[in-house]
Amino acid sequence: MAKAKTVFFCKECGFESAKWLGQCPGCKAWNSFTEEPVIQTKVKGITNGTGSTAKPVPLKEVSSDKEERTLIGIREFDRVLGGGIVKGSLVLVGGDPGIGKSTLLLQMCRELSAGHKVLYISGEESAQQIKMRADRLGEFSGDVLLLSETNLDLIEAALEKEQPEVVVIDSIQTMYREEVGSAPGSVSQVREATASLMRLAKDKEISIFIVGHVTKEGTVAGPRMLEHMVDTVLYFEGDNSAAYRILRAVKNRFGSTNEIGVFEMTGVGLNEVTNPSEYMLEGRPEEEPGSVITTVMEGTRPILVEVQALVCQTNFNMPRRTAAGVDYNRVNLLMAVMEKRLGISLAGCDAYVNVAGGMKITEPGIDLAIVLALLSSYKNRAVDSKTIAFGEIGLTGEVRSVSMLSQRIKEAEKLGYEVCIVPKAKNARNVDGKPANIRLIEVGNIRELASLL
Repeated sequence: MAKAKTVFFCKECGFESAKWLGQCPGCKAWNSFTEEPVIQTKVKGITNGTGSTAKPVPLKEVSSDKEERTLIGIREFDRVLGGGIVKGSLVLVGGDPGIGKSTLLLQMCRELSAGHKVLYISGEESAQQIKMRADRLGEFSGDVLLLSETNLDLIEAALEKEQPEVVVIDSIQTMYREEVGSAPGSVSQVREATASLMRLAKDKEISIFIVGHVTKEGTVAGPRMLEHMVDTVLYFEGDNSAAYRILRAVKNRFGSTNEIGVFEMTGVGLNEVTNPSEYMLEGRPEEEPGSVITTVMEGTRPILVEVQALVCQTNFNMPRRTAAGVDYNRVNLLMAVMEKRLGISLAGCDAYVNVAGGMKITEPGIDLAIVLALLSSYKNRAVDSKTIAFGEIGLTGEVRSVSMLSQRIKEAEKLGYEVCIVPKAKNARNVDGKPANIRLIEVGNIRELASLL
């Protein structure tokens, strides 16, 4: 018998090679190639040669009508999606095990079941297990169709017969096609399953949500191509020890990226947190050195978070540096700027920086709050509890402006803050709608910031 032809795929980016390679030429990952059989698939409606049915269309003849959206009824979920579910879209939802992905999607099915036909397909749980979770969530106003199946051919037949409007696939790593010789969850199976579901979503105008497992690095397991194929990628984040969960959009063809929705995990499912700022600041100590409030932008939403710092004398030859919720290297950089520009010595001090509440902040607008918190702890002088600070700090100690300044100030004003330390920049003096109940203090460099203490 002729030997079955196989090729090698990169598990990270899907790069294809005829032989095994130690390093992927596409994404430069090491030892990421796996051997998979070659699958010959034919796409309906496409032929070769002169008989091709795919014809180009002039751009001016393409309709630009606004996409049709369906509101879920969960406002935080609708916000992350950009205003509801787009008809015919393919959405990937990833997250750690037990974080609440299946619970959130089942709650979505409950809200949509009143006026829409919904099909929930599970490859990991039986219909009885899904029913038990549904009973904990509360009463369903409509009926949701359940199917426990992993064979893609049978799933496609069920979709053709039932013609649902919204479908949930839990999870994509359990789906398989018999023609593919590899095991479920392999690169070939995941790629083939996603491609099949994408064709169904576009041809039948079915909105499909697929659940993806994540690796220990926090990215969706399988080829990187999976995230490129879908329309929207959502990550469900949170600490198992914390009650809140964050739904974050990292890719969205129909809305803003980096938009977030905040939920609280309870015994009866996930509850929306409509005011995340107030939720994050709950239990904050007042008039304590090393505590500063700042505003960060998550998509189009401003959120107030508390930055805490602790600076104390070290007992070791090498001082210890710890950062939780912010970039460790960024904290070291800011401390070096403080030593150089302020003339203070932190070489004999341990330094600990933490964003209270467990949020992970990547934007540079938190720099000013980190420096102010470190100074407050170092000098043992508390920052007024009604003061807020945000801005980016450069290597020369200058304070640079940040985006969406007006939204940040309005959020602080809404929660009763009285003083706002902002960058001394051109756009800082042109705030839309001068705030009436909050005083702005402009600083141009960290020396001016240190003088405020």
